[in-house]
Amino acid sequence: MFERYTEKARRVIFFARYEASQYGSPYIETEHLLLGLLREDRALVKRFLGESSAEPGIRTEIEGQITQRQRISTAVEVPLTEECKKVLKLAGEEADRLGHRHIGTEHVLVALIRVEGSLAAKLLRKRGLKPEAIREQLAKTPASVSVKASTEPRRGATATLDSFLAGLKWLSSEDLISFFAKNAEFIDASGKRWNREEIWKGFETLFAPYAKKNATHVVEGKLAETGELFVAVVLWKNALLASEQRAWMHRMSVVLLTGADAWEILLVQITAIQPS
Repeated sequence: MFERYTEKARRVIFFARYEASQYGSPYIETEHLLLGLLREDRALVKRFLGESSAEPGIRTEIEGQITQRQRISTAVEVPLTEECKKVLKLAGEEADRLGHRHIGTEHVLVALIRVEGSLAAKLLRKRGLKPEAIREQLAKTPASVSVKASTEPRRGATATLDSFLAGLKWLSSEDLISFFAKNAEFIDASGKRWNREEIWKGFETLFAPYAKKNATHVVEGKLAETGELFVAVVLWKNALLASEQRAWMHRMSVVLLTGADAWEILLVQITAIQPS
């Protein structure tokens, strides 16, 4: 799914996850995607809403219609609702409809309006936004182009890593494999090396521990951060394997390189941390 998304569009999803956690929501709702969009692409907001500072008003309306709970740690994964999954699917359809190679924030905006009955759609339609009118404007402009990773290396690499880690909870193997470069490798806790084809075939087994409901992660450190290379160490808790019941903590070292249009995962290495 995310291999076609621009870095801006990927960050919208990351910010949506953050918004959900701040409101204590156990799910990422369409209103969280909308808030993520408002955070990330003010130029788009100004273009179609007529102002770049629409977020405060929309946020106030959202807060008046939702139940706010105690904040959830950003290390806790928050899954997408079915409505949000539909938004992401429709965003792809909008890109295809316009003949655009990449899925950008503009396609996410149209998709949000199309999910009728959702809070995000109600708020956007209330402000006069209609899918047909936006499509007409988009058709008059050049197809969206991905922001080259080299133009914003740090933010782009971090957003890609965040999207991948969050996606381990709710994305399919078809979506997740798109994060990996063609020559990517995975080294499991036993030291066995897996190439991309093997990763693809064994995805559910390799990443099952990190999809567990109580598995949590935190980026422990960044070992390298340049325009072409990004290396991070992620600490996972409660990532239990049936064969490694004592290894309840794992370190996941992730190496990313810039690809043609976005950052790609070159290597993932797992190290089990045995309790002392």
